[in-house]
Formats: sequence, structure tokens, C-alpha cells
Amino acid sequence: MNGGTSNMSRLLADYAVLNQGTDDELICYGYEDNKVKKFIFLVLVVVTFGLILLLLYWKPELECYLKKSKCALYKADTVLLEDHYQQKHVCSIKTFNLEEELSEFSDAYNRDESSPENHTDVNDVASLTVQQPDPIICYFDFQHVRYIWSKHLKTYTRLLDLSANTKCGEFHEKYKGLSVLQQAHRRVVYGENSIDVEVKSYWRLFIEEVLNPFYIFQIASIILWSLDQYYYYAACIFLISCISMGVSLYETKRQMVTLHNMVSTASTAVSVVREDGTYDNIPVTDLVPGDVIVIPSHGCTMTCDAVLMAGTCIVNESMLTGESVPITKTPLHQCEDEEIYSPEQHKRHTLFSGTKVIQTRYYGQYKVLAVVVRTGFSTAKGELVRGILFPKPLGFKFYQDAMRFIMFLAVVALFGMCYSIIQYIRLKASPERIILRVLDIITIIVPPALPAAMTVGTVYAQNRLKKKQIYCISPPRINFCGRLNLLCFDKTGTLTEDGLDLGKVIPVKDKNFTHGINDPSLMERGDFLVGMATCHSLTIIDGEISGDPMDVIMFNATKWSLEEPGRDTSKFDTIMPTVVRPATKDTFMPDEDLGDATQFEVGIVRQFTFSSSLKRMSVITRTLGKSHMDVYCKGAVETICMLCNQDTVPEDIDGVLRQYAVQGLRVIGLASRSLDPKITWHQAQRIPRDKVECDMTFLGLIVMQNKLKKETKPVIKTLLAANLRCVMITGDMITTAVSVARNCGMVGSRDRVVIVDAHKPESSNDQARIEWELSEMNVEESPETSDYDSEDTTPFLTSSLYEKFSTDFKGYKYHAAKQVTSRVQIDEVQTHLAVSGKSFSVIEKYFPDLLPKICVQGTIFARMLPDQKCQLIQKQQELGYIVGMCGDGANDCEALKAAHAGISLSEAEASVAAPFTSRVNHIECVVTLMREGRGALVTSFGCFKYMALYSFIQFISVMILYTYGVNLGDMQFLYIDLVITTTIAVLMGYTQSYERLSVQRPEGSLVKPSNLLSILLQVFCAAQSWYEVVEPEGGEMKVSWESTVIFISSSFQYIVVAFVFSKGPPFRKRIYTNVPYLASLLLLTAFSAGLVLLPWKPLMDFFTLMRLDQKPVMFRALLLTIVAAHFIVAVIIEYLVTDNKTMKSCIKRCVQCLRPKKSQSAYKRVERELVLADWPPVGQVTYAPTVCGDADPTSIMLDNMQADATVTR
Repeated sequence: MNGGTSNMSRLLADYAVLNQGTDDELICYGYEDNKVKKFIFLVLVVVTFGLILLLLYWKPELECYLKKSKCALYKADTVLLEDHYQQKHVCSIKTFNLEEELSEFSDAYNRDESSPENHTDVNDVASLTVQQPDPIICYFDFQHVRYIWSKHLKTYTRLLDLSANTKCGEFHEKYKGLSVLQQAHRRVVYGENSIDVEVKSYWRLFIEEVLNPFYIFQIASIILWSLDQYYYYAACIFLISCISMGVSLYETKRQMVTLHNMVSTASTAVSVVREDGTYDNIPVTDLVPGDVIVIPSHGCTMTCDAVLMAGTCIVNESMLTGESVPITKTPLHQCEDEEIYSPEQHKRHTLFSGTKVIQTRYYGQYKVLAVVVRTGFSTAKGELVRGILFPKPLGFKFYQDAMRFIMFLAVVALFGMCYSIIQYIRLKASPERIILRVLDIITIIVPPALPAAMTVGTVYAQNRLKKKQIYCISPPRINFCGRLNLLCFDKTGTLTEDGLDLGKVIPVKDKNFTHGINDPSLMERGDFLVGMATCHSLTIIDGEISGDPMDVIMFNATKWSLEEPGRDTSKFDTIMPTVVRPATKDTFMPDEDLGDATQFEVGIVRQFTFSSSLKRMSVITRTLGKSHMDVYCKGAVETICMLCNQDTVPEDIDGVLRQYAVQGLRVIGLASRSLDPKITWHQAQRIPRDKVECDMTFLGLIVMQNKLKKETKPVIKTLLAANLRCVMITGDMITTAVSVARNCGMVGSRDRVVIVDAHKPESSNDQARIEWELSEMNVEESPETSDYDSEDTTPFLTSSLYEKFSTDFKGYKYHAAKQVTSRVQIDEVQTHLAVSGKSFSVIEKYFPDLLPKICVQGTIFARMLPDQKCQLIQKQQELGYIVGMCGDGANDCEALKAAHAGISLSEAEASVAAPFTSRVNHIECVVTLMREGRGALVTSFGCFKYMALYSFIQFISVMILYTYGVNLGDMQFLYIDLVITTTIAVLMGYTQSYERLSVQRPEGSLVKPSNLLSILLQVFCAAQSWYEVVEPEGGEMKVSWESTVIFISSSFQYIVVAFVFSKGPPFRKRIYTNVPYLASLLLLTAFSAGLVLLPWKPLMDFFTLMRLDQKPVMFRALLLTIVAAHFIVAVIIEYLVTDNKTMKSCIKRCVQCLRPKKSQSAYKRVERELVLADWPPVGQVTYAPTVCGDADPTSIMLDNMQADATVTR
């Protein structure tokens, strides 16, 4: 009964929450037609002469309120969607009948639908269509995502595909190919497999542009000016609007074409496997989830996401990740059958849409097969493209404040309209004249060119960035770059070089490290050398070895050769993906017992590709002539040690490992084991990974150096000098990351680093804990590796000079590494936290109260998984940071998209990996982007303040003239709006950004007290009465002394405020560097002065001015003196008052007194707490609250000599 009541309540509900708990969460309201409301709406259309239709175009949600009524979702014909950002969208409900849609296929293919072998599997389709076998399906599409009505759930839900709730085993058992009818069925449900960015026609773009509120306002203004007999002015504004619209249409069309070409793929045919095992060629647009496709041997560009089932593929994923290193994709193995398939977790088995398959490998006559899991905009590429088409609101205060200011101007216009009505009634003007004057106030106080003026700085900045090979697909984010206060960097490939130098290898013998070997090719042929030669995922492309740079370096150091398999492979029982052999004359080894074989060769039977979550990769190999197979595994040292038999791991491995890690060297562990001779090749293809990666023998360490890029240290120094926080987020081990942070200057030479080591509960009675350990403790020089530290044998070591010294701190005696840097003066020793990905997840779950402190004080985040990088950036954003992220693609994609400004270092000119793409492969682009962002933001502020002053000056001027029945002439308006204002607004943003990055950051809000004070004081200065009033002789005049003096004085005022708002350093270069702008200001000043000093009669008549030469010279001199006084006062206000630090401090204190409860950024509050508290608790253990409700974590001091001893609370 309760279940029935619950189902009924869900059925009758008029709203539902879709995608609950995700960033795509939607509140869905149901609406249906209301005949009474429709009739009333038609009346409103007639009464408002169709203007209400414009409101519906601008605000589509009004259609639901004005024409429809709320109803239960199941009978709605329209849904109103409210997203996570409170934006509203309207979608129409559509239906289709599967039986009708599919009726043609039975005739076209001459098949009997009723036969069991050709009938669509109801249960199969039900899982794809949200368990709804009903032939009539209701759905709506929102931002290229389809939502279908579920009769079971009594609500709309997102259409599922094979990437959700599908076990890996089902791909092997269930998906052998679809029949024509099954495929058609799914095609009706899922739609076409295409990522088509619509390129609108010029006519459609023109209509949409004309209906823009800006152009509607322009059209209304032009009509008003024409009725007021301002024909020349109206004609010029019309011409300028047409030119502006043409340029806008061209740019919009060009951007659409660029994006369309970037994401589209050629429409080709693809071979699919049918249900009966036959092959059929179909267009790629007809692919649906569940199709089994054949990957051609010559390669292709993927148009869907598909999981690889047979064969291997070499793929270039630069379109998605910005990283052009070839990646090997291996088939989904049956050992993973019980796992739930996830494109992210199983990305090494997934071919993603938009990526290019370079070549394929297959066994015998078998084809390379893959099962389609996602199509169209549901693919990984489609999701990224949707992020471009429908970006999340940036929430930048500047744009929000601009809208508020326009509303304020509208209120001012309302008062001006009331004042004008009173004055013209007093002057007994005609009703027509009063209406024209009142409406004209709106066109004066609300400048129609304001939106365009605000984007000028961004446009210029984007063009300058393009010249510096930094490409942007989201121009509004350029202004965000001017406000960044936290910069996150990946390590490998970003701070350090992509390539690695092999330092040496350190084999293990009898559980002890031997002396390091600089040239591995000189080693005796054993497991260590074979492991280096085989444990990789390299391939040969166009005759060259390609793959991960580290694998290439490691393999080349062995001086072995790698060969792709040929036809003669019978000696390996079956075809091998890769064969390696020594490239020396010693290849032939008659002294070894290899049976009939005389050549030493190793075939790689199977690869377990590198997994960032597992932190390792491994291979199964077979050496020619041996009766068993071997397993070789390499990866993070701590991971490899856990997989090995502990009797083979040296006891001093921790000390040796730290010895190299603190020098910034990358250390990789290598291990091996022999498999049972009974295991056949076919069994090796199916054996689970965890069954072979166990009980291994530890072989030794491979030490590699990841050199800093030469630009890294100067850039980090520049950012820190500008008081910008820098953070490293890497997948490398924590000790290496700490060393690199010291080498690049992210951590000062005298700063201390505290390792945050968090542990989850080991049992139900245990508690989660955090151990706070001082980094670089007990770094003793190992006798086994002392030769490695000598200068003559370590040319690959970092340039930093390390000195050993002892220090006592809170009872700890430890050795630390001191780096000599170029910093001369250090104010204080700072504390930096270093956190591993494992600790981060434990803290996030068990210590949520400590997470803000760790995010604020953490500088090094190591062993971070891709999703953890994204989570960290989101946590920083929640604390109020404006975050920039710089990475080289691949594992950084999620973080790059999440950051306010994500910068991908990529050779691709354009990719969907991040909002910004730099073809200059070092982090200097970060400084460039910040400088341009700051310049663009300050330019936008300057343009906005200028347009605001322009509006106020003209508004006050006209109000004064209206008081006496006078107005400016046609040419006077034209000169002010077209010649002065437009020229200034266009050229003001041409000033380049300042060459240095300052500590000061530009304001992010227009309503900051300093900005408001600047505008108000300038308005007050410009609004003073500088002339004597002459009473009009009757009627409205356009030629009078009032209009003449107002026109001349206001012309100078526009130029003066343009000059004072064109500030130079610290964000832009000085005004004289902008030659066109300075020249225009000087010419405009000279022309306006010429009107006063040399009043030429034809010119005075053209501007409808009174003859100034009829006035005494002292009158004209006084007029220019007043203009000069205004210039001096304006400069004093802007540079000595509003920009004065003391004045800003006083204003800030006054504001704090008036608004003491004003919210402060969360990270600032945390910083203040950290300054007042003695934190972190170094040498202590912090326990998570107990179940019975401890309020705060408790820290307990560890015994100095027994850090691992049991501590009681």
C-alpha cells in the first residue's frame, strides 16, 4: 500500500530533480497549455504591438508563466528546467512510436520481425531506454542530452548507455553484434552518432543579432532621433550599427566554422559485425551503443567511444588531452569481468571519440574489434564540446556589477525624465516635444555602446596572446586571468622537461644494493636487463620507436632492438605483439642451453598497461627456448615493494630511496617472477592481473633525472615576488616533488616542509590518524650509493647545492637539505605542507574540518590521481581562491577544465583540453597570460568608467539645457558620440600590458569604494556650472550661448576623463606607448581648442555654434582656464585621492565600520587562524573524532625515539 501511495505521489508530482548530486543537477517542472492564458496572451500581443514577443525571446521561461499552467510531469507538454546556477531553460516534450519508426525496416530488409532471431531484445533495449519497453516514448533534449520518461520511476531520467552499470563481462558474453532491426531500434532512441556544431546561416545570425537587446535599443533610438529631426546623427549611427553588426556576424560565423571544423570528422563508412557473424558497412552516423565495429588496420579517426575487445591499437589522443605521445590500447580482458565498466577507470581499453588510431595489431586472421559504448554528445569528446557550447557561468563580479550599474543609470534616467516633463510643461512645450525629450533621456544616460566598449580590452588581449602562440577558446576567461591568486602546476612536462636522462641503475644482489651502473647495456644478460628491455608499451611508427618518453629512454639505454612481428612467428606458438633482442654480436649464445634455438629473443606475450591508480605496469614475456614465461613489473617503488616477496627487498631501501628523491631524481622500481611452465599462451591472455603481479622478486632501482626547464625557476620567482601562491600537483612520489619544489623556488631554501601522512582505520576499533612529520629527516649518506653522489659521476644531478647540517626542532634531531638560491633576503621561515593522494582522500573523508587548513598551507600535492587533482582545485575555489592550472594535458584535463583559467601546454593550435592552449612548451605563458589578463581587466574598468562619465556628463549637460528650453545640435551630438567617444573607446584598449607582474592586483568589482569614489568625484567635478545663464527668447533653440558653451566645455571634459582613466603601470604601459590613442587625444584637444581660439565661421555654422569671435578674448581665455582647472582637479582626484594608499585604507576602514559583518574570503579567515595558532602540530599524531562524538581531532605528541609506538588518548 505504501509503495503504491509513493508511486502515485511521484506520478502526480509537478516537479522532479534530475541528475541529483551532480554538477548537471536540474529541477524539472511540468507545464501544459492553458486556453484561457493563451487568449489573454494574444490580447497582450495586440495591445503591446508584438513587443511582448520580444520579452519571450529574451526570457523563454515567460512562455510557461504567460501561456501555460503547472501540471504533473507525466502529462506535461513542456518542461521548465532550472540548473545548478539558477538559470532557467524551456524544453518541449516530444514523442515517438517505436513500432511506427521501425515498420519500414521489415519491408526494406525483407525480414520477419516476429521471428526470434530478428526480434529486438526487449530486455536489452529496456536497459538502454531506462527500462521502458513501451513503444511510445516521451522525451526531451536539453543541451544535446536526451531525457526519457520512465514509467517505472515515474519521472524523466537521463538516457543511459553502456558506460553506466555495465559489467565488463557483459561485453564478452552479450555483445557479439546487432541485427539490422536492433540497430535501427537503438538509432531511433539514441539519435544520430555525430557531434555537429551548428553553423548558422548569415540570415539567421542577422535575425538573432537584430533581436539582441542592444540592437533593439539602437533601432528604437534611431527612430526617436529621426522623429526629432536629428537626421544626420541617426543616419551615421545607423551606418555604424550596420558596420558593427557586419563585423559581429563575420566573427560569430568564423568562430562557429572554426569550432565546427575542430570537432567534426569526415562522414565515412565503418564495418560492423552483425548478429549472425557477418560484416556490414554502414555510415558512422548510424552507430549505436552495442554495435561491434572493426578498427581498420590502416587506422582511423574514432567517431564514438568504444571498448577494445580484440587486438591492440596505437592511438594519438592529442585532440582531447593536448598530449601527442602515442598510447597503446589493449583489449578488455575477461579477468575484469566482474568489474563495472567505467571509461575513466578502463581508459587503457577505451578508444575515445576524436582520437586518431595510428595503427592496429591483431592475431592471425582475427580482426581488431571494439564495442561502441557511447555515441554523439555523450562521448568524452562530446562532453568537452558541450562544455564549450554551454559554458558554466563565470560568476565574475565585474560583469554582475556592470549590469547593476546599468540598472542604476536607468533609475537616474527615470528621475531625469520626471525633471524634463516638469521643465517642458513650465515652458509650455507641445506634448509631442515633451515625449521626444523624455524618451531622449534614456538614449543619453544609458550608452548603447557600453557592452562593446567593455569587450575592447579582451579583444586586443586575445589578439596579442595569439601572436605569442597562446590560443583561447573562451575569451571572457581572459579577465579572470587578471584576478588569479593561486596557480597550480603539474610537475612532469610542465615544471620539468618531458624527456628524462637515465642516471644509473642499481641492481639488488643477495638483498643488498650493488654499486650503481651508468651504462645498463654493459650489464650481464639477466632479469634486470630483460626487464628494462621488455617492460614498456613502445611501438614502431614510421620506422621510429614511439611511446612514453620514459619508456623510450629506458629501452634505448639497453641498446637492444625492437621489432614488430612478421609472419614467421611459429617459434613463439602464436603471433607476438613485440619482439626484442640484443643488437650486438653476442646475440648468438651457443654456450647457453636453449634447445634448438641459437638466438636470444624475448617475445612480449601480454601487456598490463600503466595505470595511474595502480601506479605500475607489467608484461608477460617468453624468452626463446625457455619452457616458462616471465613477468616483469615496474612502477612506483613503494608499490613494487608491496608486490614483492619481502625476503628480496633490501632493508635500507627507504634510506636509499630518500637519498635520491631529495635530489629531485625520479626512482622506479623493477621486479620479476617466473610463471608456472604449465601456463599456456591462451591462459596468459586470460589470467587476472593480480594473479601475476604478486610474490615477485625485487630486482633493483632505475634512477632517472627529470631536469627543470630553464624557464621554470625565473617564472616561479616572478610569481612569488608578485605575492601569488604557487602549488605543485603531481603524480610523482612526494620526496621527489619536495625536491623539485625546492629547486624551482616554490619552497624557500630555509623554509620547512611538513609531510602530512594520513592513515585510514585498519579495523573497526581503530581510528583514522594523521602523522605530521618534518620532511628531509634522517637523510644519511648510504655507503652503497656514495659514489652516486660524487660530482664526477653525477653530471645529470640538479644544479642546486646541497649541504648537510643538523638542527634541533621540538626534540627532533634531523638532517635537512639546504638549497643555495639567489634570494638574498628572507623575511621569515615559512611552513609548507606536502600531502600525498592517499592522505588527501583520508583527510577528505575523516578530517573534513582540517581540509581547509591543508588546502591553504599545502604547497606540494603528490601521487595525486586525475580526479583528485580536480577535487583539489574545486576545494580551493570553494575557499575563495581564483585558481589557475597549468599542465600538459593527459591526466590534467579534468583539473584544467575545473580551474578558472586552465592552460594546456600543447603543440596543437586548438584543442578542447583547456580554455587556453600554449604552443610554447614552458610556464612562461602563465606570466604572459596574467599580464594580459590584468591589462584587459583594467582596460575594461577604464572603458566602463569612461562610458559612465560620458553618460553623466551628457546627461547633466542636457538637463541644464532642458531647463532653459535649449538642446545640443545634430552635428554636436554626432561629434561627441562618434568622433570623440567612439574613437576613445576603441583606442583606449590598444595600450599593451605592463612588462612586469606587480604585487598589486586589479580590482575585481565595480562597486569597490575606490571605484565609486573615482566616478562620483569626477561626476561632481564635471557637473559644475562654468558659465552664465542667458534666458531664451522663446521656444527650444539649438543655436544659443548655452548650447555653445556646454558643447565646448563638455567636449574637453570627455577628453579629460579619457586621459585620467587611461592609467599606466602597474598593469598597463604608459599612455605615450599607445601612439594612436595619444595622437587622437591630442588631435581632439587641438580641434576643440581651435573652436575656441580660432572660431572659423563655416565650422561654427556646421556645428550650429554661436560666433565666439564676437566675445572678448578674456571670455575665451576664461573658458580655457576653466577647462585647464578641470583637468588639474580631475588628475588630482584620480591619482592623488582615489589611488592614494592612505585614502584607500581610510575608505576600507570606514566601510568595515559601516558593514562589519561583510563576508570575507574563506581562505583569508583560515590564513588568519593559522597565523594566530601554532599549526601544524609537527611531531604529533592527530586522531579523527570518535563515534561517540568528539568535537575536535586530538593531537598527541609522539615519542622522539619511538614514533611508531602505541599512543593512548
